[in-house]
Amino acid sequence: MKTVIKESVSNVTKKIISNFWGTLEHVSLDFKFKNGETKRFTHEVYGKNDGVAILLYNKDSKKVVLSKQFRTPVFVAGVNQGYSIEVCGGALEGNESPETCVIRESEEEIGYKISNLKKVNTVFLSPGIVKERVHLYVCEYKNEDRINNGGGLLNENEEIEVLEISFEEALKMIEREEIIDARTIMLLQNILICKLL
Repeated sequence: MKTVIKESVSNVTKKIISNFWGTLEHVSLDFKFKNGETKRFTHEVYGKNDGVAILLYNKDSKKVVLSKQFRTPVFVAGVNQGYSIEVCGGALEGNESPETCVIRESEEEIGYKISNLKKVNTVFLSPGIVKERVHLYVCEYKNEDRINNGGGLLNENEEIEVLEISFEEALKMIEREEIIDARTIMLLQNILICKLL
């Protein structure tokens, strides 16, 4: 199947429109349909480095660690005054591995020193426009794994509230549309499906 897809695409050209935070490109290509017809398309593709997201869960207390922070796109959409409740996450820096990145982000954002990561999947969250892939993880934590208060980095304009809530309450927050982040919903459902709590 991959060979068929590759043979369907030709004459690819790219033009960078913006490189402000991520890169916005116009990507033009010729696409050959199954009926033999070829059409030229131009799409906008946006993104920068791949990302990571992790959900920490505690088997003893049946709690999970989430974060609450302001997100400009959520604000522009007119939802929750711009605040999003979500799992810890971030972007890979340089040649950093997803595992190294998620360990670093856990310390910076939520204040936990983690180990024994369990990879869930690598996903595209909006494959119609965003090229970023997100590496999803879960990890069991204990109270003694907390090494600081978290909160993010001021030089990255982060102001993060750390939330430790019951897993049951987190599921109810999905139903009430208080949790609307796709990564968070996927990882909470992974905990449910795999019966980790």
